[in-house]
Amino acid sequence: MVRPLTEGHSSLLESENGQPVTVREPIPSALPVVIRTWQDEAELLNRIRRFLPHVPQCLVKRGDMTILSYVEGVPLSSIRPNGKPVDSDLIAALAGLFADMTQVRRQHLPPLPPSWPRSSRNSRAFLMALAYAADEQIRQRNWGEFGGLFAMLGIPEDALVRFAERVPALIRRPFSLLHTDLHRDNVIVSYHGDPPLICVDWELASFGDPLHDLATHLVRMQYPVDQWPEVIEAWRAAMGSRRSNAVDGLDRDLKHYLAFERAQSVYPDVMRAATSLGDSFDQRDLDAATQEVHRALAAAEQPLRLKKVPDEREIERTLYRWNESHGVKASSERSVFQIVWHHDPRVPEHPEFPGTAVSNALFEEGAASADHVFKGTAHLNTAVRVPGVEFTVMVRRKVGSVNPRERRFLNEHAVLRAIEGANVPVRAPRVLALGISGLREPFTIHSYEGPADGIRPPEHPENGLRPHEADDLVDQLAALTRVGCENLGPDENLGPDTGLDFYWELQYELVRMVNELPKATTEVARELGLPSSHRLLEILERHTVVPRQPVLLHGDLNPWNLVRREGGGLTLIDWEMAMVGDPLYDLVRHMHLTPTRAEIRERMFARWYRLLPEEYTKGWNQDWRVYRWMEVVRSAYVDLDRLVTGDSLEAPNVRRAVDTYAMTLAAATAALGLPKRSKAPANPYLARALMHRDDGDQRTAGVSADV
Repeated sequence: MVRPLTEGHSSLLESENGQPVTVREPIPSALPVVIRTWQDEAELLNRIRRFLPHVPQCLVKRGDMTILSYVEGVPLSSIRPNGKPVDSDLIAALAGLFADMTQVRRQHLPPLPPSWPRSSRNSRAFLMALAYAADEQIRQRNWGEFGGLFAMLGIPEDALVRFAERVPALIRRPFSLLHTDLHRDNVIVSYHGDPPLICVDWELASFGDPLHDLATHLVRMQYPVDQWPEVIEAWRAAMGSRRSNAVDGLDRDLKHYLAFERAQSVYPDVMRAATSLGDSFDQRDLDAATQEVHRALAAAEQPLRLKKVPDEREIERTLYRWNESHGVKASSERSVFQIVWHHDPRVPEHPEFPGTAVSNALFEEGAASADHVFKGTAHLNTAVRVPGVEFTVMVRRKVGSVNPRERRFLNEHAVLRAIEGANVPVRAPRVLALGISGLREPFTIHSYEGPADGIRPPEHPENGLRPHEADDLVDQLAALTRVGCENLGPDENLGPDTGLDFYWELQYELVRMVNELPKATTEVARELGLPSSHRLLEILERHTVVPRQPVLLHGDLNPWNLVRREGGGLTLIDWEMAMVGDPLYDLVRHMHLTPTRAEIRERMFARWYRLLPEEYTKGWNQDWRVYRWMEVVRSAYVDLDRLVTGDSLEAPNVRRAVDTYAMTLAAATAALGLPKRSKAPANPYLARALMHRDDGDQRTAGVSADV
């Protein structure tokens, strides 16, 4: 803030009354969104003025208030706004500012943090220290308030730590003073031209690899992209003339510092966009915030290895929900009745969860912490506690592809209500509410099926079932045969009459899916030797199964859809892919999706055969291999599509499936009777697919992300 000196201050400073000064005071409500090497800017300025005489002078330091001398001139931003080209003579002058900073060495500066590299040339250690500092000073300090938002947007809690661990070996360069925030507002074009440019605002200054200063400057100055080479060459010339080894490895290492700048910037950019909306905003404000978040996520996608950047529609909804529960005012001034939602009459109001509880749940959803947010392949799930309700609930929102590769045949809420109404020993979530909230976004509220305290995340049998769990799952599949299938929603029920019809429909769905795969996936599939949809149908038609009585099936019993109960047994969640069909299929598909030892498989088949009448089990001993064969083939296509498109790679079942794709492909080609490839494919997608070969525990073979 620029102020004229008052009479009292001018006497104190022995300066003329009315002379302008810069008064700097921290804003208590400001978000911590920057990395600070030193906390006291005044001390730094006092130390570097003998090397850089034109930096602002500290005139007074009183507590948190600092009065600095005013630098005469105009900001570069007023002459050349962001995005506009900068004249060559100004670029040369800017490069000279960086070169001037090389005069300042470590001994001239305040003490560095203990985390800083001991060596003044270890560039890799410096970049790692920056990443850890960003995690500590930006991510961790804001995680309590914004962690849920970051989780909903797909930013993992350990993203910056993982970035630090991946920093490669860098060329060693001598460290020097860094400004680290040299953008157009912080460069003053002086009135007298001696010097022509002056740097202000040194509160983010640091000491380290000068390439970091160049990277932050390139990004924050917002040069046109085609001007970057000119800026880099001007920096190389100016720095090289002052300290030649400061430019060593410039062409090789600059990209790593640019990657860090984009990686750490996603946190302040997302937070600023979210808080910019406040209590009152219109669609234009929401659009601007959405675009800013999408831009920041896209820039950070590669450096942070984000699994997938949500599209703008998903980002818009996430910001809207977060803002409903936050806004600018304190939470105590906001009301849950500001949450706008409409009841879907297909699910009547639940006696244990009235409309006020729904409003509360949606309010708490937007304010949820990161550890209560679970993002899967098809749903964003948020566990919340609702005042006045004794149990934790799960708010579910659909995410991902609007048209998933595999069709959904039944409405999940109808399936769960049918199970609850049938009064059978099948443990599944209860549907508490169905509706549409702001921005016309559907939601479902289920009972939470994790630990009773509602705090700890659910535990899944990701490494396979224990013997008592295998028995429990078979018992629940047997109980499913007693659930009526008459009123389950859409009339597209798979296999409406007999097990034989179900098998042919299953074949048709697999062929349809393969036929509708995107061009990039089909090209890679062809290179790998997988057959076209037409040829696949010819192969599939060679097999048949015995007709069995159709029943309600879960359809996707992978480990992450099974929740271990504290008292023993399993709860079956995520009934999105439920269908009506052959009871043998549910059991075999589970064994395909879950690591299953031979003795557990035999135990489950024996118990299943013993519990169910013959109409459900006849011919199973021969037919289970047909279903297993079909699932291996399905996985070869589905998992390849995940690899090529990058879809849902953040989900644990998908991640494990693509990591073992080499084995899946080998099993599928063998099952189809196709020749083994004699040489490695040249397509880069194939290299990525096959580099994850798992030569360890063969129990993981064939585990698929078929969801």
